[in-house]
Amino acid sequence: MVRPEFVNEAFTDFSIPSNHEAMTQALAQVAAQFDQEYPVIINGEKITVAAKFQSFNPGNTAQAVGTFQKIDRALTQQAIEVAHATFATWSKVPAAERAEYLFKAAEKVRAERFTLSATMVYEVGKSWAEADGDVAEAIDFLEFYGREMLRYAEKQPITPFPGEANEMFYIPLGVGAIIPPWNFPFAILVGMSTAAIVTGNTVVLKPAGDSALIGYQFARIMEEVGLPKGVLNFITGSGAEVGDEMVRHPLTRFICFTGSKEVGLQINALAAQTVPGQKWIKRVIAEMGGKDGIIVDADADLEAAASGIVASAFGFQGQKCSACSRAIIHQDVYDEVAAKVVAKTQALTIGEPENPDHFMGPVINAASEAKTLEYIEIGKQEGTLLTGGHK
Repeated sequence: MVRPEFVNEAFTDFSIPSNHEAMTQALAQVAAQFDQEYPVIINGEKITVAAKFQSFNPGNTAQAVGTFQKIDRALTQQAIEVAHATFATWSKVPAAERAEYLFKAAEKVRAERFTLSATMVYEVGKSWAEADGDVAEAIDFLEFYGREMLRYAEKQPITPFPGEANEMFYIPLGVGAIIPPWNFPFAILVGMSTAAIVTGNTVVLKPAGDSALIGYQFARIMEEVGLPKGVLNFITGSGAEVGDEMVRHPLTRFICFTGSKEVGLQINALAAQTVPGQKWIKRVIAEMGGKDGIIVDADADLEAAASGIVASAFGFQGQKCSACSRAIIHQDVYDEVAAKVVAKTQALTIGEPENPDHFMGPVINAASEAKTLEYIEIGKQEGTLLTGGHK
């Protein structure tokens, strides 16, 4: 089958009454399931343990959205060993067959789009639009990576040389440790996992504790589209115990991480230490935090610049590595742009994200709240407070 050219998934227009109603129903459906417990999945087996933890709604911290397993090093090792054993067969599955699992998953995500968005509204405090964008990006990853695998499987161009018969082809590595963040808890998780899977690798996936529920929903979807057991192993638990074991284990070939600089550097250092039984140098892909600026020159569209600054700084409460954390404005237009930014900031609506009228919801947890308040105090000391300045 020849796939049509890749096109980005369109965002949902919630001004259309049917979409608004579908999202409202999805929120009610998700809220009705908050009392559920979710297992880890190793080699297709659903496992529960005595130690548990809960993922909470950051907008209502008394409300747990789900209960999860806090597994130990032994089960983590089992998941890696299962993935290693499964690699022997999965790596030989034809590329077109592997890609088909991604295309089927994309269709299933589309069918569950509102429910998946509603899950993120409650679990990480995303607005309707932010949650929908997260799901759309996940669909893009599934569709794009499936097509890319088909392209990589074709005969690859090489530089010919007289007297030589050369060819180039790609081979998978082995077991990947996938450690995604809570701020794009579906899109980045899906992207990192399926890029590894479609290229013939097997994975052990540990979502962030603050977004374990949406991570489980992805594992469920891949199971429902028929992905062979052992290709994707879903585990939950402590980063210090489970995450470190994923990185340290001698059978881990590569680590994909998105998160803080501190944790990323720790993973990089840990992966560089050769352990008994390790045959290969481990590969590390680490996407960490940013310090992003928007530059406004004197001849810029000042209205658009101010709107862009505010949208970037405060979208999803500023909890993105791409968020604008400083605006560098030409002195000739500084006062005008600053006034526009203040006015647009003061017009932002803040409240529980399940209400679509609210632009900003809660930050993810108490530690993030404390850090935000700390930076507000630093800002008061280092600069002039223009608006806000308190919880």
